[in-house]
Amino acid sequence: MKKISSRFSIAVHILSLVSLSSSPCTSEFIAASVNTNPVIIRRIIGQLKNAGLVYVKAGTGGTYLRKELDEITLLDVYKAVEVAEKGGLFNFHEHPNPVCPVGANIESVLRKNMIEAQNAMEQRLAQVTLKQLVTELSEKKGF
Repeated sequence: MKKISSRFSIAVHILSLVSLSSSPCTSEFIAASVNTNPVIIRRIIGQLKNAGLVYVKAGTGGTYLRKELDEITLLDVYKAVEVAEKGGLFNFHEHPNPVCPVGANIESVLRKNMIEAQNAMEQRLAQVTLKQLVTELSEKKGF
């Protein structure tokens, strides 16, 4: 089964770590927490920066939040790092048989439901702020 990319969860991880860390959050520091390559972290930080969620100090200065935690929703993060456009989260198989009654009509019948599912997901993501997640993280063992 194909999954939505992990960029979203990594981006949330990055933003949470940046907000909770007392030391500068370099890509190497973040990569150690995410347990991935710093190149992947830099790529996602670039997307977050383009979306106006973070800024980066040159060199080893680190990554910092550009907005307050309660001003960043999970939908903001999702839109920053995922490439699914309005109604484009789900893909259809290409070239169904136009002679077959199912093949000729499946996309038009199914698309509305898929768009509704994506809209419901996006509405839910819009209701959750990073502040809520960081508060929950702070309550976990180890903080």
